[in-house]
Amino acid sequence: MDEPIPVTRDVDHGRAKLLPDVDRDRAWLLTVDGAPQSYVDLDVPTHLEFEYARRLGHVLDLVARPAAALDVLHLGGGALTLPRYLAATRPGSRQDVMEADRGLLALVEECLPVPGDAGITLHGADARGWLEDAEPGRADVVIADVFGGSRIPAHLTSVTYARLAERVLRPDGVYLANLADAAPFAFLRSQLATFATVFEELALIAEPGVLRGRRFGNAVLLASHRPLDTAALARRTASDAFPARVEHGAALRDFIGTAEPVHDTDAVPSPVPPSGAFGIG
Repeated sequence: MDEPIPVTRDVDHGRAKLLPDVDRDRAWLLTVDGAPQSYVDLDVPTHLEFEYARRLGHVLDLVARPAAALDVLHLGGGALTLPRYLAATRPGSRQDVMEADRGLLALVEECLPVPGDAGITLHGADARGWLEDAEPGRADVVIADVFGGSRIPAHLTSVTYARLAERVLRPDGVYLANLADAAPFAFLRSQLATFATVFEELALIAEPGVLRGRRFGNAVLLASHRPLDTAALARRTASDAFPARVEHGAALRDFIGTAEPVHDTDAVPSPVPPSGAFGIG
């Protein structure tokens, strides 16, 4: 068998590279302008390499009874790591993926195609624009993992955006987002305050060192109208190969402090990460 070779292509929002993993057959790392975006193992789609993806995977495992099919909207596609994961762990799920970078979408479709029967539909569309036109109450889960390079776009951080995401969820649906920040957590606190204006229940998953302000890193936001099983989630994340903490309730309200919700008029992208902040997790 020929050794896989890297693929480099200019896409809409930068230069994308697909880099084969020398330690795993048919596993690839996707970067855009040098920033890691996705890792996917085509033979073992349940393998989640990045720390934040593993935490999202824990939530997806617990959000409904095991193997139950879900209707899921993915805002941001990358190499389709989580859509592949859900197709394997919850067969029969209906998944729509919104990816604004059509060039990146074409690259992934060409080099890392998903099986035709996976129930995954790809849309070359801006996440917020797609939500504005989407049918209300169509999704069990919305997963936001949208980065323009290494920053979350400003128009996906406001109260208006949060209301659009809430509108497409069913009453017991769950919103999930991959965020990134560092102490003093102005962006992260403002995002929590923003989603607290729309959802009654919030939780946050992050590595303890990130929450203590020791380094820049990812944090996973959970938001819903129904109580979240934070105890089961805390057990899973604590026992993971990359342990994390689950904050909720009074502790999370203390973390938010006096942060104010974000509105379209004052929205800004997430902070620029320091060099080397997004190593492979």
